[in-house]
Amino acid sequence: MSLRKELTKGYEISSILNGMWQVSGAHGYIDKERAIKSMEKHVEKGFVTFDLADHYGPAEDFVREFREKQIQDGNENLLKDVSFFTKWVPPPIKITKSIVEEAVNISKNRMGMETLDMIQFHWWEYQNKNYLKALEYLNELKDSGLIKLLGITNFDTNHLQEFLEMGFPITSNQVQYSLIDRRPEKLMEEVCRKNDVKLLAYGTLAGGLLSKRYLNVSEPRSNDLNTASLQKYKRMIDRWGDWNLFQKLLNTLNFIAEKHDVSVANVAVKYVLDNPVVAGAIIGVRFGISDHIEENLNVLNFELDDQDLTEITSILDESRDLMKIIGDCGDEYR
Repeated sequence: MSLRKELTKGYEISSILNGMWQVSGAHGYIDKERAIKSMEKHVEKGFVTFDLADHYGPAEDFVREFREKQIQDGNENLLKDVSFFTKWVPPPIKITKSIVEEAVNISKNRMGMETLDMIQFHWWEYQNKNYLKALEYLNELKDSGLIKLLGITNFDTNHLQEFLEMGFPITSNQVQYSLIDRRPEKLMEEVCRKNDVKLLAYGTLAGGLLSKRYLNVSEPRSNDLNTASLQKYKRMIDRWGDWNLFQKLLNTLNFIAEKHDVSVANVAVKYVLDNPVVAGAIIGVRFGISDHIEENLNVLNFELDDQDLTEITSILDESRDLMKIIGDCGDEYR
């Protein structure tokens, strides 16, 4: 398995994306200089795709700092294959062309880029149809060369289908997808396959809960979970099943991990990446504080066999149906 994966025709990304929500302030203080050095280290190892957003604190500013440093240091070649996928998350207001242009220009200026690699568009309220105007104007900006690719974030299957039928060139939909949350397999996967749309999966490690660190430990209380990600995904586990079932899953994943000489996290990521409609899994990085570069590279070095999948599925079949509890992809935000 290669770390490179095709997102759309002629455009490759790293199949593990560097998630930058962790610089937003909800996961502890991030030192800028150490973060930039960490970004360089990730790129040098082949992790050349970054996922961020206009509201992730200084994330877009870090991109500019990173790019400028490479140019000043004569390392422009390092930027050749690097992509920065930002998001635009406007409030549900009346959308005009000038509002869209201003948002794109703000991201361009903050990131120091003439053309944005991709805008991933999120909208809070389906009842407010201004999301169609937003996509229309974003598509115009794409046609004019200000945006290379147009993606969406946390839209359900029906709305993705609507956008495709209207002719919007949707490259990808970013949705929550993990061993805990397999909703994309229910409806979204088929529409993506038929229309050559890729998924960018987040929450693949449940904020770090899908790792050996939480194997055979007592159920954590809320104040034991010291990041926004841990708190968010613990609530998801509570809806999916309970801590006892989660421990059964972790023990099964640990058995499989030891069999392949990899980590529990590797098995969880591999499961998601093996879905053909998934172009990449977004793994959050606390730049300058901790990284798992070498561990993440191990995802490339093994395959899940039929026995592995049978053992995993036997546990997952005991969980609750999140489609019935929450709804389709992204419905947890609406």
